[in-house]
Amino acid sequence: MFGKILIANRGEIAVRIIRACREMGIKSVAVYSDTDRDALHTMLAEEAHHIGATPASESYLNIEKLVDVAKKSGAEAVHPGYGFLAESAPFARAVTEAGLVWIGPHPEAIEAMGSKVESRRIMARANVPITPGTEDPVESADALTDFAAEHGFPIAVKASSGGGGKGFAVAHDKTEAESAFERASREGEAYFGDGSVYLERYLSSPRHIEIQILRDKHGNAVHLGERDCSIQRRHQKLVEECPSPALTPEMREAMGEAAVAAAEAVGYDSAGTCEFLVERGEAGDEFFFLEMNTRVQVEHPVTEEVTGVDIVKTGIRIAAGEKMPFSQSDVSWRGHAIEVRLNAEDPANDFAPSPGTVTAYREPGGPGVRVDSSLRGPGVVPESYDPLFAKLIVRGSDRGDALSRLRRAIEEFEVEGIATTLPFHRAILDDEAFVSGEYKTGFVAERMDGLEIEAGERAIAPDAPEEDPREVAVEVDGRLFRVKVFGGAEKNKGSSAPARRGAAGRKRASVSEGTVASPMQGTIVRLLVGEGDEVEADEAVCVLEAMKMESEVRTAKAGKVGKVLVEAGQTVKGGEPLVVVE
Repeated sequence: MFGKILIANRGEIAVRIIRACREMGIKSVAVYSDTDRDALHTMLAEEAHHIGATPASESYLNIEKLVDVAKKSGAEAVHPGYGFLAESAPFARAVTEAGLVWIGPHPEAIEAMGSKVESRRIMARANVPITPGTEDPVESADALTDFAAEHGFPIAVKASSGGGGKGFAVAHDKTEAESAFERASREGEAYFGDGSVYLERYLSSPRHIEIQILRDKHGNAVHLGERDCSIQRRHQKLVEECPSPALTPEMREAMGEAAVAAAEAVGYDSAGTCEFLVERGEAGDEFFFLEMNTRVQVEHPVTEEVTGVDIVKTGIRIAAGEKMPFSQSDVSWRGHAIEVRLNAEDPANDFAPSPGTVTAYREPGGPGVRVDSSLRGPGVVPESYDPLFAKLIVRGSDRGDALSRLRRAIEEFEVEGIATTLPFHRAILDDEAFVSGEYKTGFVAERMDGLEIEAGERAIAPDAPEEDPREVAVEVDGRLFRVKVFGGAEKNKGSSAPARRGAAGRKRASVSEGTVASPMQGTIVRLLVGEGDEVEADEAVCVLEAMKMESEVRTAKAGKVGKVLVEAGQTVKGGEPLVVVE
């Protein structure tokens, strides 16, 4: 077994791996950028090494620096976690060429499954069901018309190297073909350095089910059953549960066998996940291969809670050359687990990113409650990285018990200073489709308007007093209340609390009538209008990227575009004017 492992990541997954290493008697080496100097993962690891400036391209994506630190620290292996370089074949090769062990599948498996076109070919040869689609990348939007002649609309346009909702667009008819092609290609190039795209028949509202697999270097493979990941927005998962409320034991076994076949087809040798779409057909439910994630998944804890298998530790043991300590017949499922993601996003404001300082943080506890977090008290959720900062996982004897525990744990979870997805999770617990388990991937789009979501907390307005709010205990008629007091004691005498910016106060178009301002700090990915163009009210004028997510910025006023004040690639601040509509 390894004596020391470098974790080439940050946030809650770095914390998760460090804790697993500590339990295994392995020393851990953390890495950090300028922004993460005081992050939790740097405090928990035995060592922490600076690897560069805040931008990921200068730190967490710097292969040469990561390998150099691993060698200098005396680490014997590198764990990539998820995101960043976790599915980078060049990084895996650089690690092994440096004489270190890569805790993940071999580079050829990463490459084969990283290309969505190549993975479809491999799955077809392995008799794993795939959705109808093109065998090779397509060159232009004209290919959508030809594809539609055989399969009809809607059509999914996917970046060949895409994943996580990036490089994905849907053309519902011929008029959307060009924009869908351009968006998928642009995002594929921007996020993965590969603008090639392919086409698939779009399944409008399936279940999104994934199967966890483990396969060692000796050819032993098992699946750990399914996770239902159908609660999503913009193809980004928000809630996951195990087992799925929709799958029968027979379907679970068939999908498990398909996932193992997929792993064996590429000689997989680590922890990984096969993702499938399940749709009701004339002959009953059908499932289709979507993609294989060649890494540990964000949602792995729900499988751990139900099977009792520590996926992170097992992955480390496989990398060390150990045989799988159990077989398929040893795997069983007990109870029900649900995970909700806590993102620095405002669900009351179209899930707009909300990075910043967490002024108060208190996790829930009690039986069946687990929190995987990048925080253990007040801290910062940086704007430069993914908005996920914590995961709340609950386990119950059955789904009803887990839902009750989730409701209680959410009420106990305290996060102040930024808007989070907690209000969304609280709201869906009152939604009949979610509670009954009768939900699909279209849940958020179809039911969002009917959810009663509290406005997210925002930062104190710039002209407000600088002092942090103080919590004061007040007793009224024998009953204890806790209230927040803003500003100093003297300033609060005879004055009201300072104004705060709530979600209702945020406008997509502000500064002056007709001026469209940026709702947050970010980078202009693409301008959708030019000077002289006529626009309708609520029409998108540009695409803004913030916290690894693209958002359309829209005008509140119809008219003619008089000025375009920014250009693609430009970084803008929140409130900065972008376009003027006259």
